[in-house]
Amino acid sequence: MRTHQFFSGCLAIAATTMIAPPAQSYDVSAVTGGGSIEGVVVYNGNVPMKKIIPTKDVEVCGTPRDEPLIRLGDGKAVESAVVYLVDVSSGKEWPPAGKTPELDNEKCRFEPEVQVIPAGPLNVVNSDPVLHNTHGYYGKRTAFNLALPNKGQTIPTELPRPGTVRIDCDAHGWMEGWIYVADNPYYSVTGSDGKFSITDVPPGDYKLVAVQPFTGPMEMSVSVEGGKATTLDIELKKQ
Repeated sequence: MRTHQFFSGCLAIAATTMIAPPAQSYDVSAVTGGGSIEGVVVYNGNVPMKKIIPTKDVEVCGTPRDEPLIRLGDGKAVESAVVYLVDVSSGKEWPPAGKTPELDNEKCRFEPEVQVIPAGPLNVVNSDPVLHNTHGYYGKRTAFNLALPNKGQTIPTELPRPGTVRIDCDAHGWMEGWIYVADNPYYSVTGSDGKFSITDVPPGDYKLVAVQPFTGPMEMSVSVEGGKATTLDIELKKQ
């Protein structure tokens, strides 16, 4: 049996503080009879465009163009929205450690533009034959500031605490990206179909947040029953 709920309110929190520092540490423990949360994130408002006017390195960065501040797929589905649970004290294991997360400067864009990682190491990469100065911020405080003058260059850095890290390039002012440093493994990033899925959730009541950089975050309450899926259709709105 699946329960269906529809949410369309917004929480007025600034985009630079989309993920608050954790109230408690996270402990890995066995999850018995866990449930899941799944659904689709949509946006029905107007899609504003950002004018990109490269003033240098145009052979790599491209020509002037308009780009949407929120990318939508079929049915107004939101791409690259992050959906996550907050204040989770214990539960499933983190995904297996593999390749160190990367932030790539590629064709004067950040790839990926939005990602979620646990606190810890990050490799900043330059795939372009031009200088990028990649600058990350926790709020207004610099998290890292790295000059990468060479194609193929990789510089390791560290994001030591949970929070939202906004990324820009001091050499190419239109570049912007976001890294959500999670304090628990209960999160999902939507693809072009807007779908998300958070699995192995211990039964109980939770606070869930859905966020996209243009709209800002939406917060809602959700209940999870053991062995069942709770389905949410989430409509983001510009604050």
